[in-house]
Amino acid sequence: MAKTFERGISSIPGYKELTENMSIQDLPLPSELIIPLRQHIGAPNRRLVSVGERVKAGQIIGDSDAAISAPVHTGLSGVVREIGSRMTQTGQMEDCVVIEVDPEQEKVKYTADDVSHLTKEEIVQRIKAAGIVGMGGAGFPTHIKITPQTKIEYLVLNGCECEPYLTCDHRLMLEYADEMIAGARILSRVLDNAKVIFGIEVNKQDAIDLLKEKLKNEERMEVVPLDVKYPQGAEKQLIYATTGRSVPPGKLPAEVAVVVQNVATAKAVADAVIYRKPLTERIVTLTGDAAVQPGNYRVFVGTTLAHLINSTGGLKPDVGKIIMGGPMTGWAQKSLEAPIVKACGGVIALTREQLAAAQEYYACVRCGKCVDHCPMALYPNYIGMYAELGKYKQAQEWGALDCFECGICAYVCPSRRPLIEFIRRSKRA
Repeated sequence: MAKTFERGISSIPGYKELTENMSIQDLPLPSELIIPLRQHIGAPNRRLVSVGERVKAGQIIGDSDAAISAPVHTGLSGVVREIGSRMTQTGQMEDCVVIEVDPEQEKVKYTADDVSHLTKEEIVQRIKAAGIVGMGGAGFPTHIKITPQTKIEYLVLNGCECEPYLTCDHRLMLEYADEMIAGARILSRVLDNAKVIFGIEVNKQDAIDLLKEKLKNEERMEVVPLDVKYPQGAEKQLIYATTGRSVPPGKLPAEVAVVVQNVATAKAVADAVIYRKPLTERIVTLTGDAAVQPGNYRVFVGTTLAHLINSTGGLKPDVGKIIMGGPMTGWAQKSLEAPIVKACGGVIALTREQLAAAQEYYACVRCGKCVDHCPMALYPNYIGMYAELGKYKQAQEWGALDCFECGICAYVCPSRRPLIEFIRRSKRA
């Protein structure tokens, strides 16, 4: 029987049939990369290159001495054309390194190491040096997350991919299962042989069956099927569904002896530790009714939306909105010059017809639907009302900082109130 968590919502359409059976494809090389120096939670990086400098694929271009940060690298060789402020997927301006990409690229060879002799500290250092961050959306530096001060009993690998439309993690589990499992073993080793649980929603039965077959002789690894429910892949909800443990409000998963990592992060960890390969590319689902060629594409970090879209047939004439990330938690885009970053798993092109019903919003009618469905048991109605009025202290008192922005409140609201935008505004304040 599939497991799940309390509250949430099961009625959101998946729209995954657009791309779930499409194998991962490579894009043509972009002519430029726009690489933000901060693609993670934590301190921004200082640039390590200068305008006019030639850089090589895999070279580090930004780093920081701060405790919580993650370096960034270029995935392609070229010349640094510009260093300056550019708009990123959140709409915020960030310092970026713009690289004019060489039309001909010398293939970088990454040779596998025997990692059996590495100490935990050496493994963590390789993960840090490769710039690995959480690739499910949060972007938290992985080397920090796997070095908690408490004993960890469970490592939960998040294969839920509960956001509508997105299928990049599904395809990764099918096409890179061995690499993902290798990364899980490495992470478990750092966590003193913590038991590994792969949490996967049952709408990915082929991935569940494949992993169960590959792990049938693994005593410390198991696959736990989960209900198709949103937000099943949220950290605290996933922990409850897979282990039965509840993370107290304001606390981290380590408080209940659990660490959660995305399946794509596990694959990136294997690349970093075994091959010393930095995180310079990721799988992105391009999808939506306004996309000409929906699919799952391997994309270099720093590739612009324009290149991704133009390389795949462009957009249909009735395109109304482009979203980076998932439709529930992602960001509407003002420009196609925004770059793909480490934590971006999706680009969704919606039609004007799909947006027609969501142009206006109205006052809260006190129906309580947002409260009924909130997986954190918050009161999004009150948080939203206070944030809308600029009363951010009161919004905080009602739990604005405990919200992880799953988007259910806005989805179920009959007044179409943009509650997530209100909450994000409160957090920024």
